[in-house]
Amino acid sequence: MWSFVGDKENKQWIWLAIDESTKEIVGVFVGRRSRADARGLWQSLPPVYRQCAVAYTDFWEAYEQVIPSKRHRAVGKETGQTNGIERFNCTLRQRVSRLVRKTLSFSKKLENHIGAIWYFIHHYNQSLPF
Repeated sequence: MWSFVGDKENKQWIWLAIDESTKEIVGVFVGRRSRADARGLWQSLPPVYRQCAVAYTDFWEAYEQVIPSKRHRAVGKETGQTNGIERFNCTLRQRVSRLVRKTLSFSKKLENHIGAIWYFIHHYNQSLPF
């Protein structure tokens, strides 16, 4: 998912990882759409996920280059494996007004943008029934 900071030329991609069984957001990285930033998402995951979990992603090549092959499965939308994160992207965009594409409430500073995203994710994770 992407949004922008300051102006439309400054796109910021919101990289997310969700635990399929608990629906908890377990990894977050905000940056560009590059291999280095895909690595940022991978590094944001707790070690247990990097060692044991399987990541289901789309076919974007940076995932294949960053996530070890035994931990990565590239899948299409028809499999349903990415439905949870796509649903969360919709929720995030609906609840954090600065992420709506045509809005007056956009972030002027990257730090504030990241803070708003983190604030919502922490609130979301705390509201999950465990």
